[in-house]
Amino acid sequence: MNVLTQLHGGLVVSCQPVAGGAMDKPEIVTAMAEAAVDGGAAGLRIEGVANLRAVRKRVQVPIVAIIKADLDNSKVKITPTISAAQSLIAEGADIVAYDATDRARPDSREAILSTILQENCIAMADCSTYEDGQIAISSGAQILGTTLSGYTVETATADKSPDLVLVSKFAGLGAFVMAEGRYNHPETAACAITSGANAVTVGSALTRLEVTTSWFCDALKAR
Repeated sequence: MNVLTQLHGGLVVSCQPVAGGAMDKPEIVTAMAEAAVDGGAAGLRIEGVANLRAVRKRVQVPIVAIIKADLDNSKVKITPTISAAQSLIAEGADIVAYDATDRARPDSREAILSTILQENCIAMADCSTYEDGQIAISSGAQILGTTLSGYTVETATADKSPDLVLVSKFAGLGAFVMAEGRYNHPETAACAITSGANAVTVGSALTRLEVTTSWFCDALKAR
């Protein structure tokens, strides 16, 4: 069974603890990943070479891998260089996700995508707009993610709901669509499938205990 077939209709759990937080350790990320698979996750999204190396040894489901970097001269964080993509592929990533926006970075989005494809790895374009998706799919990306909608200057919003409109637009392009970004409830994840997504990625609501705890604390304080 190929990777996209394995993911179709399923949940991808993003096991990304708060950076520098109490749970930001490869052994804990691995435990999160195994627990997610035990709960029925069809795939995982893992950040960082050390975490990927640890998780890859313990699970068989497809892994979407990224490296997050804080760059001095770029707003791009997700797999911003060719070398980052290569390091993830070397550690067994099934899919490498990269920032598919038109923002400047050390290596162009086209060069990073080309590297992923040349290594016979599946490329996931983390997009913010419909135009990002059009360019990515025409260049060979196999997965279009709505990951960055709401997180760029162009798309910034106070709306805490996911961008289901972009999901529907991407579905019209004929690509494999990964709904991602602000899917904090099972109902909204299900709505993404109804809107045309092939799979849904959920992160904070499942794997960032500091974030979800704050939701409850804030609600209590408000009363």
